[in-house]
Amino acid sequence: MPADSGRHGLPQGRHLCWLLCAFTLKLCQAEAPVQEEKLSASTSNLPCWLVEEFVVTTECSPCSNFQAKTTPECGPTGYVEKITCSSSKRIEFKSCRSALMEQHLFWKFEGAVVFVALIFACLVIIRQRQLDRKALEKVRKQIESI
Repeated sequence: MPADSGRHGLPQGRHLCWLLCAFTLKLCQAEAPVQEEKLSASTSNLPCWLVEEFVVTTECSPCSNFQAKTTPECGPTGYVEKITCSSSKRIEFKSCRSALMEQHLFWKFEGAVVFVALIFACLVIIRQRQLDRKALEKVRKQIESI
C-alpha cells in the first residue's frame, strides 16, 4: 500500500475542490457585468412589465376571438390582462393564468391521479389473488403428499 494513499490524500482533494469552486465563482463574477450591459442595451425590445413596476388596469380575463388572432400574449394561456407601466406610462397586454383555469387544471390532475390509483389498486388485487391461489395450491399438494 503506497504511503500517500488513504486519509492523507483527502485534504489535497479538498483543496483542489475549493480551488475549482473559487475559480468558477471568479469566472461567474467576471461575466456578470457583461451580461448586465447586454441586458441594458436590449431593454427596449422587452415588454415594459419585465423591467419596471406596473399597475394592472384590467384584471385577467379570457381573450376574445379578435384578441386571440391579433394579440400574441393570448397564445400561451388564452387569458390576458391590461397593464400600465409606471415610469414609461405604456399600456400593454400581459398573458396571465386565471383562477378558473387553474381550478380546471387542478381537478383534471386530481382526476388523472385517482384514475391511475384505481388502475394500480386493481392490479394489486389481481396479483394478490394470483398469489393466494398459488399458496393454496402448494398447501393442497403438501396435504395430498401426506
